[in-house]
Amino acid sequence: MEIERIPCRKDNYVWLLHESTSGAVAVVDPADAEPVEARLAARGLRLTHILNTHHHGDHVGGNLALKARWNCKIIGPRADAARIPGIDAEVGDGDMYDIGGAPAKVFDVPGHTRGHIAYWFAKDRALFCGDTIFALGCGRLFEGSPAQMWNSLGKLRALPDDTQVYCAHEYTQSNARFAVHVDPGNVALAARAKEIDIARARGEATVPSPLGLEKRTNPFLRADDPGLAAAVGLTGAPPEAVFAAVRAAKDQF
Repeated sequence: MEIERIPCRKDNYVWLLHESTSGAVAVVDPADAEPVEARLAARGLRLTHILNTHHHGDHVGGNLALKARWNCKIIGPRADAARIPGIDAEVGDGDMYDIGGAPAKVFDVPGHTRGHIAYWFAKDRALFCGDTIFALGCGRLFEGSPAQMWNSLGKLRALPDDTQVYCAHEYTQSNARFAVHVDPGNVALAARAKEIDIARARGEATVPSPLGLEKRTNPFLRADDPGLAAAVGLTGAPPEAVFAAVRAAKDQF
């Protein structure tokens, strides 16, 4: 499966998936229809599916216009179907959904919103996680609790290290500044932060990122690491408490 990044709005990424054998074409979380239409036209592709991770407008804003143009099928979270414009197929934890011969496993990952889901294409080692994991970050807890989000992150953290994390925003440089602040002793993180600064200075995208790298450097995936707990003054505290403290610190950073 071919995966292409479509920049949208100020810092959104829409992901275009092309399964060349069947000709199926999906986009993940289309904030707006126009950039998607432009890319489809440039490549001569016909849209067949939309995959939504959650209901926020910068993830579903293009749904209805794209569906009107292409009569594509919209797939979204069963737990939040009422807030997904144009939804046709409702999916939830453990379900499999096939995009033209490319099967995706669905995970319920509430926290950012109550009905958030993620799609993992195991064969392609591709995780589309919306706003659950960012490169060096995670989404704000608008509708869920720290315990919910920590559990959700644990589901995704268990995937193979060579999984590529296709999140929906270019927040990495600001996330790196916070991560270094909260976890100053992490040598791998410090090196990554420098690489990110160089990439962004060149105008390069920092997404996707390898899940294995996130496990080593993303503080939100490391709340059960004694070193991080110590760094935030919570030695011996349960991971949920460490995660909550790190999330609260990021909200005020």
